[in-house]
This record gives sequence, C-alpha cells and structure tokens, in this order.
Amino acid sequence: MSTEIRANTVLPGRREPITLHTADGLRLVGELALPQHRSPRATLVCLHPLPTHGGMMDSHLLRKAAWRLPALADLAVLRFNTRGTASEAGRSDGAFDNGDSERFDVAAALEYAEFHDLPDVWLLGWSFGTDLTLVHGLDPSVTGAVLLSPPLRWSEERHLRAWAESGKPVHALIPEFDDYLRPDEARRRFAPLTQAEVTGFPDTKHLWVGKADQALDAVVSAVAPDVPTPLPRYWDGEVDTHQVTIVDS
Repeated sequence: MSTEIRANTVLPGRREPITLHTADGLRLVGELALPQHRSPRATLVCLHPLPTHGGMMDSHLLRKAAWRLPALADLAVLRFNTRGTASEAGRSDGAFDNGDSERFDVAAALEYAEFHDLPDVWLLGWSFGTDLTLVHGLDPSVTGAVLLSPPLRWSEERHLRAWAESGKPVHALIPEFDDYLRPDEARRRFAPLTQAEVTGFPDTKHLWVGKADQALDAVVSAVAPDVPTPLPRYWDGEVDTHQVTIVDS
C-alpha cells in the first residue's frame, strides 16, 4: 500500500535517544536516527533555530529530516537541544548563551559522531544553527555544511574566510522572502566564502512553512548527490505517525 508522506509521517528507521556530554559538564538531550537495515552513507548533525524564538530539535525541518531521510536517502540524522533548550524529548542542561558557550554543544555533537564512527559528517544548520555552524563548526571531522536561512547575525567575515581557506563545501539555501537575508544580499555577504553555493528558493520564507520537501531535496542533493531527487512523496510499506508536543524553552 502506498502512503503519502505528510508532516507527521515517520518512515522506518532505527531511532534512539542519546545524551551528549559537553566539555563544560552539561548533558544535552538528543536523538540519533539511522537507516533501518543499512549503514548510513552520510551523517547530518543538525543545529536548530534560536531557542529564545521557539527553536529546538523538533523544529519542523529537522524532525522531518530525522523521520524521512534515513529511509529515503540512507542518511544518519543526529539532532539535539542546545544548552537550556527543551523539546518533547526533554530539556538540556544549562542556559542559552547567545551562541558563545554553545561552541561546547557543537563540539559534543561532533565528538559523539566521531566516537560512534558515523560517516561523512555534514553540519545542517537552520537560522541560529547556521551561525553556530559558521562560528564553531569548522572542525577536521566535518565534511561540509548546509545552511538553511542563514541570517549571518553572529558570523563575521573572518569566519567565512576560514571556511573558504578550508576548502570544505558550503551550501547556503536562501528563501526569496527571508526576514533577515535574501538571495541577492546573501550572494554579496557570502562572497568571502569563495566556494559557497548560494541558492535562492522562490516563494519561500525564513521558516520554510509548506516548503519542507524542497528543503530536504536540496539537503540530500548537497550531502548525498548519488541519491535521486526529488525524493519520493509516497512510501510503499509500513509507516507510523507522530504528533509532536511543542515545549517552550
């Protein structure tokens, strides 16, 4: 039986709660999702939007990545709540620190991926998570980065130049009607990151409401170009559904 993949559809996969341990002694709530029967071809380490504005590991693009991409693209998806952030899975220790001490959170996620031999690690940042990626994510273990709706709020030119010098691929996915950075301005702002691929998305806003399919297609094209896109919109086989409980941080 063929089932349409909808917002609350959970495709088959191996999912387990995880705890990340930071260098400054905090425990962060997270989840690792893996393909059900195969080894992952690549890994997404997800960095969520601003927690003071509702961002968390269950922000819709990240949970849809975790619910769909292990089955549709053989990707591992690691998502977690940064310090002080809460979701249905629980609240991470600590308090929001305006992107500063969150460097320990990014490092803890990358250490987890490395310790568990997760392959071909890409950072997937969304909004605030893109600043964490650019400022704190340039690590030898990282293959590259995908940036959804980057505001370039805390990221400075020196961070962009450091990524440029690394040669690591960076894909910036820019909504046409973004609240903070639109395609033409993004191309200018990202110029110091010489290898950045800046792609505009028509009729799209900062939160990608109604545009999750296009976002996930673009993410998969970046990190696993051998996987055909657009991804399937229907699934032949068993599925589950889940209604997420939204928790305020």
